[in-house]
Amino acid sequence: MQFIFSKNSGENSLNLNTKEFAHIFKVRRVKNGETLFFRNLRDDMLYKYKLISIDKKEAILELLERQEIKIEAKNHLHVGWCVVDPKIIEKTLPFLNELGVAKISFVYCQFSQKNFKIDTQRMKRILINSNQQCGRSSLMKIEILQNLKEFLILYPDCKIIDFSKNKIKRSANFTSFLVGCEGGFSKDEKKLMDEKNILGIDNKMILRSETAVLYACILNS
Repeated sequence: MQFIFSKNSGENSLNLNTKEFAHIFKVRRVKNGETLFFRNLRDDMLYKYKLISIDKKEAILELLERQEIKIEAKNHLHVGWCVVDPKIIEKTLPFLNELGVAKISFVYCQFSQKNFKIDTQRMKRILINSNQQCGRSSLMKIEILQNLKEFLILYPDCKIIDFSKNKIKRSANFTSFLVGCEGGFSKDEKKLMDEKNILGIDNKMILRSETAVLYACILNS
């Protein structure tokens, strides 16, 4: 773990509920006098605290120093992803976070199952846990869009990953792309697309939606 998340990081004194932070105070058995690093994921500051006292309900820490340490990917990458099973999304999210994806737009395309609901609060918790492990200093942005037309209005130059003779090249240089759900895009949706923005994957195998997302991210990381 590279740091501990607390929304109150930066205050001169931190009062933490030991039950909420059991992985720190019970599993790691941190003792008085030891130092811990915190982030609030709102700024790029890394805060160093000293544990002053601890009991069964509360731990009190005192701020020792603060240092601006920004840890981000070199490329600002935006991913559009047509909604698939949330369980698949949640399993893939930490990988995308480690690759430095700045923002994900989840789009309800025509082949997305409408009963799939995106739990943004659950995703935030997953991202916070991932940040603590990989050291990333910012929180990935999440947005939900109701259809492809809405997405293309917001991101008209976005590359679209679909079947095409124009293949994605290694060390790709686009900053925004969209991947469809299982079944791809409907005929009506394809009419909305600019042909020059459609890219294919140079692979003879048929990739699952989440594999295509990861593949495009890695080529562009």
